[in-house]
Amino acid sequence: MAKILAFINQKGGVGKTTTCCGVASAFRKKKLSTLLVDVDPQGNLTYITNADTGNAGIADIFTKKGNIANLIQKTQQGDIISANPSLAADGLLRGANKEFRLKEALLPVSDAYDYILIDCPPSLGILSINALTAANGVIVPVQADILSLQALGQFSATFSAVQTHTNKELSFLGLVITRYNARAIINQEIAKLLRQTAGKLGTKVYDTYIRENISVKEAQGAREDIFSHSPRSNAAADFKSLADEIVKDTSRS
Repeated sequence: MAKILAFINQKGGVGKTTTCCGVASAFRKKKLSTLLVDVDPQGNLTYITNADTGNAGIADIFTKKGNIANLIQKTQQGDIISANPSLAADGLLRGANKEFRLKEALLPVSDAYDYILIDCPPSLGILSINALTAANGVIVPVQADILSLQALGQFSATFSAVQTHTNKELSFLGLVITRYNARAIINQEIAKLLRQTAGKLGTKVYDTYIRENISVKEAQGAREDIFSHSPRSNAAADFKSLADEIVKDTSRS
């Protein structure tokens, strides 16, 4: 059965989608079958994987109008269930047990993959609750800045609520520091604070930092994965290293 990981941070611009996509690409390089699920109404993951942005997508799962197997698209960057325009509609999720809609929908395909990676929206609303309820583990990409520290407190409260009410087995796997510049003193100082904060939250900061690298933006612009576009880049090395750490963590669970 697939290990389901949610990539989440309610603070935008921290490299959440980039990290989710980069880890998925590294998993595929390791011959691990991987399904991407885009539950962010902005649809950035859908865009950079060059998936169809038409009407068929994740919103059909939430409204119980679609068969999940028919919603999986095959792209050059792997399998994905895309975000579609109606995902941003008010009142998309209604009725009893609406927090469990994604969890229930993924069950029929979970044996077909080693990993299912969910790219969450930059908010802690019902879409994110669905992702956290469906997931086995949570990974929080953060930048080494003071606002990321502030956002962690808010996420921690949501994580605890989900553990209490909808997913007692949910594991906080760790924080991933993104867009890191080792020469910036402030980055080094905030990274230390993030490690201290992670310890208080009962989690960790992954040893691998995703360094600032223009190759990432170039690959996204070309709608190619980082290993195809810039296989010798720092970004490719970082995502490979991070994927190795995540596999090690999830193999123990």
